[in-house]
Amino acid sequence: MLQPCEPGRALITVTYMAGRLAIALVHGPVLDRHGGLQTTALTNLDVHDIARSGRTFGCAAFYVVTPVEAQRTQARAIVGFWDGDAGRKRNKDRTEAMSRVVVVSAIDDAVERESAALGRRPLLVATSAKPQGAVPYAALRQRLGDSDDALLLFGTGHGLAQSVLDACDLVLAPVVGPVDDDGASFNHLSVRSAAAIVLDRLRGS
Repeated sequence: MLQPCEPGRALITVTYMAGRLAIALVHGPVLDRHGGLQTTALTNLDVHDIARSGRTFGCAAFYVVTPVEAQRTQARAIVGFWDGDAGRKRNKDRTEAMSRVVVVSAIDDAVERESAALGRRPLLVATSAKPQGAVPYAALRQRLGDSDDALLLFGTGHGLAQSVLDACDLVLAPVVGPVDDDGASFNHLSVRSAAAIVLDRLRGS
C-alpha cells in the first residue's frame, strides 16, 4: 500500500499482513476546559513522539490536523528539518519516523487521503479519555487483524468535539489506570502517552 503524501514528498511503500492503520492528532475542533470549541497550539514534542510511536507500531501515516495555516507551516518546518541532510545525519531513526507525517487542515483531508490510498473509506475511530466509548481494544485489534483499515483520531485540549465523535464509526474505551485505595482514580495522560498505550494495545506483539 502507498502512504498519501504532500506535494513534493515521495510516496512510501508499506506492506502489511493485516489492515492498514493510520493515526491523526487533531488540534481542531476540540474542546476547552469549559466544553467550548477551540483550536489548540501545535506542540513540537507531540509531533516527534507520536511520529516515533506510529512508526514503531507500523502506522502507515501520521496526520497532524490543524486549521491554522501558521501551525501547518510550523509542522512542515519540523518535518522538513528531519527530511534534510542535517536531520538525516543527526538521527536517521527520527528521519524515518518523521517521513510518515502528513500535515493537513481538517480531518476530512486525512480521510480523503486515506481513502485515495485504500480505494475505499477507512473505518474512522475516535479516542476519548471520557467514559463515552464502549469499543474494547481487543475488538478493534481483531478487526485490524482481519484486514479492516482504520484512521484513529487523537484529540488535544480536553478532547475531540462532539461533532467529530458523532462522525466516527467507533469510539474506543478510554485508557484507565487502577483505582486508588480510597476509590478515586486519576485519568489525565498526555496525548503522546495515550497514543503510545493505545497503539501498543492495537498493534503490540
